[in-house]
Amino acid sequence: MLKILHTSDWHLGKRLERFSRHEEQVAVIEEIIQVADENQVDLVLIAGDLFDTFNPPAESLDLFYRSLKRLAKNGKRPVIAIAGNHDMPERIEAPDPLARECGIIFAGFPESVVTPFAIEDNFSITKSEAGFLELQLPGKPAFRLLLTPYANEMRLRKGLNPENPEEELREILSGHWKNLADTYCDDQGVNALMAHLLFMPESGIAPEEPEDERPINHIGGAQAIYTSSIPPAIQYVALGHLHRKQAISLTPCPVMYSGSPLSYSFSEAGQDKQVLIVELEPGKDVKISPVPLKSGRKLERKRFLTMADAEAWLLAALHSLVELTIVSGTFLSGADRRRLMEIHDGIVVIIPEITGPDTKEEENTSGTPQQKSMQELFADFFKSKKGQEPDPAILSLFQEINAEEEEV
Repeated sequence: MLKILHTSDWHLGKRLERFSRHEEQVAVIEEIIQVADENQVDLVLIAGDLFDTFNPPAESLDLFYRSLKRLAKNGKRPVIAIAGNHDMPERIEAPDPLARECGIIFAGFPESVVTPFAIEDNFSITKSEAGFLELQLPGKPAFRLLLTPYANEMRLRKGLNPENPEEELREILSGHWKNLADTYCDDQGVNALMAHLLFMPESGIAPEEPEDERPINHIGGAQAIYTSSIPPAIQYVALGHLHRKQAISLTPCPVMYSGSPLSYSFSEAGQDKQVLIVELEPGKDVKISPVPLKSGRKLERKRFLTMADAEAWLLAALHSLVELTIVSGTFLSGADRRRLMEIHDGIVVIIPEITGPDTKEEENTSGTPQQKSMQELFADFFKSKKGQEPDPAILSLFQEINAEEEEV
C-alpha cells in the first residue's frame, strides 16, 4: 500500500487587499508538514498554484523551498509539484538539479520530462517521458503518475501535438493520457494522474471558480476537461485550481480537488480547509481521508442593520478577516468608519448598503446614475468608499485622467 498526501493552491505571496497572508501561510504549511509526518505518508503531491504571481516575493520563495525540503525529509520522502496557472513554469523548473538531490521533483510544462535518478536507499525514478514518471520506493508498489501542469491551449497544442494544432484540447489530452496509461499502467502498480486544470463530467456543469481566481476556461486559456478523458487504469486524480475541497466525480475513479489550505477570497468565507490522505493499492479502490487544517484567520462576510450590532459582533470575532456590510439610510460617516476600524484590525472592506427615504431623495434631487456626469459618479463612488467627499486635488486629478481617456 502507498500513502499519499494531496494538497494544492498554496498561493504563496498572496495578499487580501492590504493584508499580508504570509504568517498564516507559514503556520498552515507547518501544519501540513506535521500531518505528513504524523500520517507517515510515502510521498506528497502538490497540484499547482504554488505561488500567487509569476514573480513572488523573496519571503515566499524562502518559505517554499525550506518547506519542501522538510516535507521531503532530505530525500527520504518524494515531493512532486507541478505549475499552476499562477506560476511561471520556467521558474518552477529552474531549481530542478538541486531539488532532485533533496527528493523534490518539479514539472512546469505538460511536455516536461523528469530525468530518471535515484537517491540511494530512499527512492528512484525508474521510467519517464513527457508527462509521465514511474517512482519506486523500497518495499512499495511502483507508483505511476501522469502529470499535466497548467498551460494555455496554444502551449498545450504546441507541446503535446505539434503536428495537428487544430485538434481539440480535450482530444489531445485524452489521447496523450491514453497512450501513457496503455504503455505504463497495469494492476501490478498504483496509477494516478495529477493536473492543474478545470475538470467536469461531460454531461454536467462546470464547477464554480473562486471570485478572484483567474478563470482557466477563458479565451486563450484551457478548456474544461471531461472526466471521461481519464484512462480506466487510473485509480486517483489529484487536481489543483479550485479552492474548495470537492469530488468532481467518483467514476472512473475519484477525481478530487484538495482545495487551498487557506481561504483566499470572501467567496471562500466559512469554508473548512484540509489536505487529503490517499491510500492506494494495486488493482483496488482507493481510500481517501480528509485531514482538517486549523491554521489561518477565518474569512467572514457579515451584514448588519445597525452599528451597535456590528460593533458587538466584531468584538467577539477579533481573529477573523471581515467583509462588513452596514445597512443605513445614509452614507457612513468618516467617524463611523474609524470607530469600526478601531474596534477590529481585520476589517478588509466596509460596504455601505444605502436604503430608505434618503436614497429616494438623493435620486430625486441629484438625478439617476445615467443622468450624472463622470465627475459626479466618481464623487458618489468616493463617498461610498471613504465616507467623505473627495477633496479638490483628487477631483482635479480625476478630471485630468478622464480627459486623457476621452482624448484617446
